[in-house]
Amino acid sequence: MSEENKKETAEKAVENPKSKVVLETTPVVEKKPVTKVVKSKKTPKKRIQKVVESPKSEEIIEKDSVIEEITNAIEEVKIEKYPKEKVEKLEEFDWDKAAQNDVYSKKERSDFETQYSATLPDVVDKQVIDGTVVLVTDREVVIDINFKSDGVISFNEFKYNPELKAGDTVEVLVEKQEDKNGQLVLSHRRARVLRAWEKVNVALETGEVVNGQIMSRTKGGMIVDIFGIECFLPGSQIDVKPIRDYDEYVGKKMEFKVVKVNESFRNVVVSHKALIEADLAVQTKEIMSKLEKGQVLEGTVKNITSYGVFVDLGGIDGLIHITDLSWGRISHPDEIVSLDETINVVILDYDEGKSRIQLGLKQLGTHPWENLDENVKVGDEVDGNVVVVADYGVFVELQAGIEALLHVSEMSWSTHLRSANDFYKKGDSVKAQILTLDKETRKMSLGVKQMTPDPWADIAATFPVGSKHSVKVRNFTNFGIFVELVEGVDGLVHISDLSWTKKIKHPAEFTQVDAMLDVVVLDIDKGNRKISLGHKQLDENPWDEYVKQFKEGKDYEGIVKEVFDKGAVIALSEDVEAFAPKRHAEKEDGSSITVGETLSFRILEFSKENKKILVSHTAIFKAELEVERKKSASSAKKVMKKLEVDKKQSTLGDLDSLAALKKNLEHGDN
Repeated sequence: MSEENKKETAEKAVENPKSKVVLETTPVVEKKPVTKVVKSKKTPKKRIQKVVESPKSEEIIEKDSVIEEITNAIEEVKIEKYPKEKVEKLEEFDWDKAAQNDVYSKKERSDFETQYSATLPDVVDKQVIDGTVVLVTDREVVIDINFKSDGVISFNEFKYNPELKAGDTVEVLVEKQEDKNGQLVLSHRRARVLRAWEKVNVALETGEVVNGQIMSRTKGGMIVDIFGIECFLPGSQIDVKPIRDYDEYVGKKMEFKVVKVNESFRNVVVSHKALIEADLAVQTKEIMSKLEKGQVLEGTVKNITSYGVFVDLGGIDGLIHITDLSWGRISHPDEIVSLDETINVVILDYDEGKSRIQLGLKQLGTHPWENLDENVKVGDEVDGNVVVVADYGVFVELQAGIEALLHVSEMSWSTHLRSANDFYKKGDSVKAQILTLDKETRKMSLGVKQMTPDPWADIAATFPVGSKHSVKVRNFTNFGIFVELVEGVDGLVHISDLSWTKKIKHPAEFTQVDAMLDVVVLDIDKGNRKISLGHKQLDENPWDEYVKQFKEGKDYEGIVKEVFDKGAVIALSEDVEAFAPKRHAEKEDGSSITVGETLSFRILEFSKENKKILVSHTAIFKAELEVERKKSASSAKKVMKKLEVDKKQSTLGDLDSLAALKKNLEHGDN
């Protein structure tokens, strides 16, 4: 073959890689070919050639020489037609087109790939499939999923299963079919989690009962392992009865019901109690249908609270309220019963719809009022202990189940309102007198003050009108001061009876609580238990002297002590105060009087009965103006009268003369 023909053939091979190179010297043999690798000395590339059985050496040599010539021609054409710069810019080189000497056709290659792919499972990323353990070491576990390569998983993901061995089937998640090293990446832990969440959601939807193991105790409940997921078991959902020791459940395997799933927060709530309640529902319905009021049943104390006791009646619970445990008052139910104690109870009431049963314990015994002595009557003295304290009174327990009310008004003869806490506290012993007794309604009232004489019985002799006493101030009101003469006898000092001269707005200006005050008895109202007292009456009435000293219409100097909207308070002397209304408190220049000024004031009104003096500063200078005004008015009247007389005596000539005089005066001015 000439050099020109070789070059032409090579160019065609490059342009059309699928075209076949015909070798004239190579005979065609229909026997089954044998694949053999032949290495060329001049090219580094591996080539696969078809070789017939028992080929002649001359044919092989000739074939090799032809291939060598074609290869060299192709390289030359590549260099000429595809410079180095252009070859580097090719995104992808199609080796199928260049493999002119490939022994497999395109169809054969496709068939081989199809056959190979058929031997592999359909695997996609993030898929959960079953795999077989091939090898287990201290650090790794090799898993075969019948793929191109095996996956290697850390042994830490199998710590929950220390008995793992070769041949076991496990769930794995395909993280990646190939990493950067061509290795299959699997995860057993993630596969367990995904499968677990699927199972949990199915259990929630179907109500399926699942098995789990309690791992540990936590605040408010327990942590349960279900399908490899940590679930929360509330303490109230462990059992129908209260749990006293949570630690005894740690490590136990139990059945649960999934009641709540929150995938956003990865929270699962389970319940064991729900399974028990479901079993008890039929039993409860059967028990409720057989209940009757007044029926006595045997039960076991299941739980004790501050308000009562829960009793297990054999599958259903009933409540004994604390008030139905004993006829007497108790502080806590544990004073009467204890946990796990077997007791007899009576059914007081029940609600079949709500499965509620009200029980009683004290009703099994006789009511204490039925055992009360028939000889007990009103007026008898009794002893007891305070069991309840309220603002209005105290309840005294005379014996278990028998209580009487001692009202605060019956604790002391004093009419001064006080709280029962001022007299008694819980637990105090009381000696009292029975005031009322009603055995049918089981009510009794007591009195303590009746144990001492009534101080009002001889009040007139003890505190006669006009008698003087030193008493303690109890409290204030807007209208006066309450004082206590003796225990049970209070008196009132009216605000008007505190001072002869000073105007007191509130008793606090005069004295204070718990201070001693001298008083005199003014009046006694025994029927209404009231005594009127006075303080100013201890001194003589100074107004008898003031009426002689201060006269209406007279002017006196005074000091302005206080100024307010309606007027001012004026001190005429050390003990005498007067009032100047606002319209009488203006100065001559129109300004108002101020505190501390010393001015002259005129007494407009003096009332001894009302202890009232009315004064005015304005009246002083207004009176002087009035006198001057009257004098001016009198002078004007005289002038006008004279003019009138002169006018009547004037003649017409006089008028002309006056007119002429006026004209001359006007010209003169001009």
